[in-house]
Amino acid sequence: MLGKRPPITEAWRGFTFTRRTLLVGGGQMVVGAALAARLGYISIVDSDRYVLESESNRVNLTLIPPRRGWIVDRNGKALANNRVSLRIDIIPDRLHDKELVLGRLQTLLRLDGDTMERINRDLKAASGYQPVAVAEDMTEAEYSSVLVRLPDLPGIAPQRGFARNYPTGAAVGHLIGYVGTPNAEEYEKAKDPLYITPGYKIGKDGLEKYFQEMLKGKPGAKRVEVTARGKVIRELSTQPDVQGKTVHLTIDADLQEFAARRMGRESGAAVVIDCLNGDILAFVSMPSFDPNSFSDGISTNEYAWLRADDHQPLINKATRGLYPPGSTLKPMAAIAAVEHGVDPSERHTCVGGYRLGRRFFRCLGTHGSIDMPTAIMKSCNSYFYWLAHRLGYDAFAPTAKLLGLGEEFQLAGSNQRYGTIPDSAWKLRKYDQAWTASDSLNAIIGQGYVSVNPLQLAVMSARIASGRRLYPRLINRQFKNEPLPFSPEALAIARLGMDLVVNGAGTAVRSRLPLDGITMGGKTGTAQVRGLASGSRGQSGAWKYRDHGLFVCFAPVENPRYAASVVIEHGMGGSRAAAPVAKDIFTFLYDREKAMEALDTFEAGWGGTIKDRMDRDYAAWKAGASTGPDPEAAQ
Repeated sequence: MLGKRPPITEAWRGFTFTRRTLLVGGGQMVVGAALAARLGYISIVDSDRYVLESESNRVNLTLIPPRRGWIVDRNGKALANNRVSLRIDIIPDRLHDKELVLGRLQTLLRLDGDTMERINRDLKAASGYQPVAVAEDMTEAEYSSVLVRLPDLPGIAPQRGFARNYPTGAAVGHLIGYVGTPNAEEYEKAKDPLYITPGYKIGKDGLEKYFQEMLKGKPGAKRVEVTARGKVIRELSTQPDVQGKTVHLTIDADLQEFAARRMGRESGAAVVIDCLNGDILAFVSMPSFDPNSFSDGISTNEYAWLRADDHQPLINKATRGLYPPGSTLKPMAAIAAVEHGVDPSERHTCVGGYRLGRRFFRCLGTHGSIDMPTAIMKSCNSYFYWLAHRLGYDAFAPTAKLLGLGEEFQLAGSNQRYGTIPDSAWKLRKYDQAWTASDSLNAIIGQGYVSVNPLQLAVMSARIASGRRLYPRLINRQFKNEPLPFSPEALAIARLGMDLVVNGAGTAVRSRLPLDGITMGGKTGTAQVRGLASGSRGQSGAWKYRDHGLFVCFAPVENPRYAASVVIEHGMGGSRAAAPVAKDIFTFLYDREKAMEALDTFEAGWGGTIKDRMDRDYAAWKAGASTGPDPEAAQ
């Protein structure tokens, strides 16, 4: 009958069961085969990846920042080296109870609110096993207090590393520079994971920055076995770092420190050059900063104090400071005049100045009838006004440039301002004006448009003393140092005049060397500061309106070995402020014991070493007692 269901027999039931069994069994076989294939793929084809992942859960791999290479002086004495630094880091992936661990660290290490905020910010930005710094340069007691509690501080990684150290502190601040933690821009440029490793520092300024590639070294790595909660079980292996290369300088570390200490609280620069090869023996700019403070992470307050100081301790005055050279240009002018046919024995009568049209350009005295060496000795402006009007300044500018003024030097790590040695073409190009006779008279005594830096003045002195075109160097680079295109007579007249300045009846007789058989030749300079109040002379009044004091020199006179320049900002005169500093620097070169005795007296009057004074001035500034070092105290 249609639509009627046939009866279900035992045979039908058996057939249905068998078919279902086959279907389920087949499905199970397919799933099993798939699982077996997957297991085979994992265990054979993809085994390396899973081994690595499982290993990373058990093994922690961290980079070890390399030790920077040393910077040493000509005798191998360290100007920049490394010291042991104790630090505590956090491994984010091992930090399972952040609030508990950070709370314990804050109590143990007495971390302030700013530090805790910084740690939390860094933890949010960090990922994986990239360490986050908690504290650096810890004391042994602080470090030990964390070590003994490590089982209760999962995720904490103590590290015993190295930090940059500058043994002479502020004495080498502008010369060496400093290191610091790389910023985001530097990391993006380098694309180096080492740049985000706690404790790693790069050169930020000076020679530290210039020689970064030599000094940086190669990182090491450390593998340690840890539990799932980040507790260290054992150290598996360590690949040591490779220290950076040593940089050897021409600097004499002892002389560098002495010159910095001798300048005391003065503002200015001193540069000493070896006349045999152009080696820079001292390169000092004061006041300075302590590079250890920058390398350790200078505080906002301390940086604000340095910026507020009107003596500008953050500026390298040796190459960045530009000054009118004043009368220190007169030996150069004598050389140029002789080269242009002027007889050095020809006399000019100084009547207290020189008349040019309706203007009367004053001299510092009334010197009567004088020749060229005497004019240098007495620093007679009138004599050199006469030469400038007679020859025109275009006759002098090329000689100034050959002696290094206005010249750019290939000096490692320096950031120079070159100043100006003007001439008629320069003025026409810059101001679209013709050069005038009064411009010549101003320029010949180192005023007007003329400006130079202390390094250039030291080079000028070294070239006059040696007769060669010496090039200054901080590292062992080879320069030709060819003879200057000047006659022996011209150079001899300049040297004679400089000898008389110190050892005759000149402007620096009080700065004769207190040494038997060794004499120093030099030339003082007093440079007016522009913008003098009410047109008054810069020999009194507010510090910032006083004249600069300059001195260039060499010794011994008979066979020059050393040359130097000293610039004292607002020192009111070269003979008063700069020459005595040069005298003591040259004394140190020949008799260190005698020079140190004099230094002890000066430092007693100034209130201690550079560091002592900086610490005291900073404390006073923080307390609101002053806005920085008292400018009047330098006088």
